[in-house]
Amino acid sequence: MIQIIAGEKGKGKTKILIEKANNAVKEAKGSIVYLDKNNKHMYELSNKIRLINVKSYCIDNCSEFLGFICGLISQDHDLEHIFLDSFLKLANIENSDLLPTLEKLEHISNEFNIDFILSLSRDEVDLPEPAKKFVSVSL
Repeated sequence: MIQIIAGEKGKGKTKILIEKANNAVKEAKGSIVYLDKNNKHMYELSNKIRLINVKSYCIDNCSEFLGFICGLISQDHDLEHIFLDSFLKLANIENSDLLPTLEKLEHISNEFNIDFILSLSRDEVDLPEPAKKFVSVSL
């Protein structure tokens, strides 16, 4: 499953994402990973959540980002949830890359039974029509 928290910068997407991650810990039987562009939110997340600063891994495009995601999954068979803050920046997504990247994430989600919850700095109305089905929160 993919869930998108959509809204322009400064609307409170990260706060909602952190809250969802901390709530997921209460019911999760497996691992939870939170991907971010820095370590700023380390102390807001439960210590049971693995925070990964993606910017430390020299990811230059969305193909490399998807490879990184698959690498995480391959090394942790108990992975249940991956939270992605600032998704467009983390994945180095240009406008034309958004829909194909979401489709690949959906395939990965279905194949490995992993939930992806991501914040996306765009209004829901500005998303491609097929991507709107993933929006769970619109700010």
